[in-house]
Amino acid sequence: MKLESRRSVAKRAGFILCLVVCALGVGASHARADGTPAPTVIADGVQIGPVAVGGMNSDQATAAVQAAYFAPVVVHVGHRNYSVSPHHFHTDLDLAAAIQTALTALPDTVLALTPTLDSELIAKWVKTLAAKTDRPAVAGTLLLRNSRPFFTHSHPGRALRRFPTRMLIRHAILDGTRTTIAAPSKTLTSSASKPEPVIVIHRGSNRLYLYSGSRFVRVFPVATGQAAWPTPLGHFEIVVKQVNPWWYPPTQDSWAAGAKPVPPGPGNPLGTRWMGLSAPGVGIHGTDEPWSIGHSESHGCIRMQVPSAEWLFNRVQIGTPVFIIAS
Repeated sequence: MKLESRRSVAKRAGFILCLVVCALGVGASHARADGTPAPTVIADGVQIGPVAVGGMNSDQATAAVQAAYFAPVVVHVGHRNYSVSPHHFHTDLDLAAAIQTALTALPDTVLALTPTLDSELIAKWVKTLAAKTDRPAVAGTLLLRNSRPFFTHSHPGRALRRFPTRMLIRHAILDGTRTTIAAPSKTLTSSASKPEPVIVIHRGSNRLYLYSGSRFVRVFPVATGQAAWPTPLGHFEIVVKQVNPWWYPPTQDSWAAGAKPVPPGPGNPLGTRWMGLSAPGVGIHGTDEPWSIGHSESHGCIRMQVPSAEWLFNRVQIGTPVFIIAS
């Protein structure tokens, strides 16, 4: 009995010792886990991209970073601002991984964050913006004032520089920064920069004035239309120029009934030069009747001395404006 009691006591002692050791082991293990808990607040000075997230929990940091990266992009063109959301370009962020990294980062760590986006959608948006904002150059308008030509002021145009604008938008989205983008553009100027010839014909006084732009060059006596076939008044232009032209009679008019075409030569009613106007059947030309110059003797055309017509012919071109006024 004594021997058996000793054995029982020994077994009970060993069992108790095992329980104590196990309990100590479990308790120690539990203490290590509790002693180093996962952080719930980001360390001071930590940034995700340009966004300071120090002292924030994961929800606060997520909201702050999304607010920065998905804020509208504002582009300034001319006198207006145009706003677009990064969502329009399918912008996306791998934000969960960035937040987890931030939670274990050392103080003052700056973590990079690179969004993904669709560059083709940026190009399409900028193309649409250019269609809204591009402006053609407007040349000065040619008018008469006190029987003399003058030009209204021209206005420059504007063309958006598309590629640099696309790059600025892309850079702003990838960086998560938001300042108004001044879209680069180029200035367009009117091509009509050098003075062009302008003709002003005074039907009442039978005078033709040539100007270079608004600067007077020379005046010529001319013949204009008779009362029955008056030279038309208005704003026209030279549409055809011919050297040594044929004369084809307007047989639909009674005065030319039965007349035949006349080839180039001394007896040609058009002389040696023809400058046809946009007024049908009317032109400026030389004449084989020099005595008619200074009078209203033609059938609607403007006659000049042959040398004068040749001189003028060399100084005008297709498109030269011609004003015919009553005075």
